[in-house]
Amino acid sequence: MRIGFVTAVQLGFDCLEEIERLGGNLNLLITLDDDTAKKKSGRVQLDEYANRTGVPLHKTQHINEPATIKAIREANLDYLLVIGWSQLVAPEVFPHVKRALLGMHPTQLPEGRGRAPIPWTILKGLKQSGVSMFELRPEVDSGDIMAVESFDVDPDETATRLYEKASQAHVTLIRRTWPDIIAGTLRGQPQDESKATHWPQRSPADGEITEQMSLEEIDRLVRATTRPYPGAFLINDGKKLIIWSGNIIEIGKSQFDLRLLVRGDHCYEPIDYQWDE
Repeated sequence: MRIGFVTAVQLGFDCLEEIERLGGNLNLLITLDDDTAKKKSGRVQLDEYANRTGVPLHKTQHINEPATIKAIREANLDYLLVIGWSQLVAPEVFPHVKRALLGMHPTQLPEGRGRAPIPWTILKGLKQSGVSMFELRPEVDSGDIMAVESFDVDPDETATRLYEKASQAHVTLIRRTWPDIIAGTLRGQPQDESKATHWPQRSPADGEITEQMSLEEIDRLVRATTRPYPGAFLINDGKKLIIWSGNIIEIGKSQFDLRLLVRGDHCYEPIDYQWDE
């Protein structure tokens, strides 16, 4: 089997390292070019990996660029794994991969199609989540499911811990499916469209704490948007308070006197926070 791999972030690199540990061979690596990567937080370099393993490395501004499609075509791939990559793959790419393009999504598809799955998992109060390996198709997150790695979501789950659980699940899925990928025996099951849900994209502005929120909703928002995300925040006297973590406590025990964080005789007490002008 001839296999390519597309990534630009750490969880994708973790999967590459797992493939290397398994003794696997790749025929093409694709990542962001250096100028484009400077604008993307959390970007990882693949140069050292490519030099060490001898896998051809193609750098691009966008996966749908003609030069990138040409590189995919000339690699004569059976599979192309697209993991840790935010750009959608155009229909023009698909005919140049013989068997399938494979992606991973940090929900148990068909639940939670779309963007920001980790924050939404916490905001929705889910008790279980997972990572799905699925066949990429032009319709977002709709292809056959190849494998799912599930994990529990703790009642006090944070985006930081959930991101790490999802990262570990990505690696586990590579380990589980790699024998079938290289044997050409990987098979999937269609998604149940009647159970499909779509979660909308989020922006940093969606992290604002408002007067209408309960203390429980504030706590959930803080946990859902903490690192590696932009954080929950409020504006007080023209200053922006970004809250990375905190607790619900009685007012008398709080060091803060911020009206937006008080509800009755309790308040939300920031623990890890920063003031921005």
